[in-house]
Amino acid sequence: MKKVAAHWQIIIALVAAVLVATLLKQFGDVAWVKSVLKICSLLGDLFLQGLKMIIVPLVVSSIIAGLAGLAGFDGFKRMGMKTLGFYLISTLSAVVLGLLIVNTIQPGLKDGKPNAELREVFDNAPAQTSSTDKERFAANRQDQAKDWTSIFKRMLPPNIVKAGAEGQLLGLLVFSLMFGIAMTQFPPNQMKPMRDFFQSLNDVMIRITQWIMVCAPLGIFGMMVATVYKSGADVFQQLAPYFFTVLIALALHMFVVLPILLKIIGKVSPIEHFKAMKTALLTAFSTSSSSATLPVTMRCVQDNAGVSKKTASFTLPLGATVNMDGTALYECIAVIFVAQVMGLEMAFAAQMLVVISALLTSVGVAGVPSASMVAILIIMNNSGIPGADNAILALFAVDRLLDMSRTAVNVFGDSCAAVVIAKSEGEILYQNQKDPI
Repeated sequence: MKKVAAHWQIIIALVAAVLVATLLKQFGDVAWVKSVLKICSLLGDLFLQGLKMIIVPLVVSSIIAGLAGLAGFDGFKRMGMKTLGFYLISTLSAVVLGLLIVNTIQPGLKDGKPNAELREVFDNAPAQTSSTDKERFAANRQDQAKDWTSIFKRMLPPNIVKAGAEGQLLGLLVFSLMFGIAMTQFPPNQMKPMRDFFQSLNDVMIRITQWIMVCAPLGIFGMMVATVYKSGADVFQQLAPYFFTVLIALALHMFVVLPILLKIIGKVSPIEHFKAMKTALLTAFSTSSSSATLPVTMRCVQDNAGVSKKTASFTLPLGATVNMDGTALYECIAVIFVAQVMGLEMAFAAQMLVVISALLTSVGVAGVPSASMVAILIIMNNSGIPGADNAILALFAVDRLLDMSRTAVNVFGDSCAAVVIAKSEGEILYQNQKDPI
């Protein structure tokens, strides 16, 4: 019997989760339903923690092994400039697109005036927000500085082991880049044992990734059952204009802007690339974590798109940390939307400040669910928007599905960069495609 492809397994799990969650809702909040939800949440948590478990060793080994395979510092500089250049173009285009869409649709206004009903939703948000969301928001806010300068501080963590344990990928990335570049400054024979070690470690982590992904359908099913069951409809009805504005902007960036960049800059087929990335995109959508999806993204880019390990190992961990197209776009729309609801007219200069802030804060956002909410608070505080805390709590009501969608955009943007850079390096792509898991 032919094995069902990984992406079809995940799609089946998503559909089944929606059906099961809808069925459970019919029985109400009884004891056995709570037990089922608890088991489903456990399955989802175990799968997500399994992916997170391998992130640190995978990122460190892949970056260092990738840099060691480059032709010294010149090879790193060439590929680094190409990668950062593409990331800047794609992220800037995402933010500008978000700005255009939110100013065109104006979801925070009603009949040209601030929406009074939405303002009431913001005022009542603390009472309506779940305790879990409140605790998560408070913890994230306490851990972050109230301005974007904290990004630069996180680049050089005083304790690299602690940074790895806490999932601070930005600091881990900078350290790994410095380590890999330093290795190229020594004679090749002297560095051979260390090069072989990191390459072997990377191979082992890839194999563990394959083991974890065998459980992906079950873990995604568990996660989605709990998510669909808990999502409420009351606040969603009020926030629907904002919700669909974000979805429209994300869809335009993913299905129009990024394919155009693929075709014009990379000279590659967007359709072929979508086919190559389907498993990673579904995993990103399900987990809402670009960091947790990184192992799957790397396998899809290498096995399906045909990008070399050298290029994928450099571009993708870097992208999972600094290239957040969907997040930057979302931050821009959320801030302007709240300003519209609060009756604050933002001049062109003020909106440009939001654009710059979204670019900067998206770099430092952790690749975990709802991490961008803290970045939005930072931008609101810097822009002088009143009622920021209440607004953020209100947005949590519809954030889960938007988080899933923008994570998929983030991952797709990273993969686009990988194939564009690979093409510029003369690599032959999309040959001998296979299911990467």
